[in-house]
Amino acid sequence: MNGAENSYSATPVTRLVEEFHRLPGVGPKTAQRLAYYLIRMPDEHAQSLAEAIIAVKERIVMCSTCYNITELDPCVICSDTKRDRSTICVVEEALDVLALERTHSYRGLYHILHGVISPMNGVGPDDLKIQPLLARLRDASVPEVILATNPNLEGEATAMYIHKLLEPLGVKTTRPARGLPVGGDLEYADEATLGRAIERREIF
Repeated sequence: MNGAENSYSATPVTRLVEEFHRLPGVGPKTAQRLAYYLIRMPDEHAQSLAEAIIAVKERIVMCSTCYNITELDPCVICSDTKRDRSTICVVEEALDVLALERTHSYRGLYHILHGVISPMNGVGPDDLKIQPLLARLRDASVPEVILATNPNLEGEATAMYIHKLLEPLGVKTTRPARGLPVGGDLEYADEATLGRAIERREIF
């Protein structure tokens, strides 16, 4: 009887460990540590965490213009009439927008791809928000597109692919200056380096 009770009582813990293990970068040991930390957490903190997760899933949507994550559609950046509408900065993820906004060096618009072309991971061009970008450029007069994908193999390949699609549209295509370390991610670059890279961007 005790064994059955122990097995039954362990089921929620096992499920919690499994759910943590689904998160990117969380291995089995880390998943276990997170689960047991949550068990020891005060009830009000655990409730607050659960409510925050539910709120994100219920209230956060994608901006129908730039595909940033937002509570409002269009997002605050797309709806800001003071933004420079002559440039669109193309980035891989929403975190890259936060990194660029912290620099205060870029005041244009954004377009989030939600990934990069990665055949090894089964991600092709059709899995990214590339076609909506082309539609935006056909519908509005945007003289310049900044391809600010990460300076690694997949990021460069994605930028090259988009550049070839933009050439027939006659849009000037630029890249952030090479102040960014090769193989690095935008979200981890310091604000000064990232700001200078955007300010001194180069023709693709």
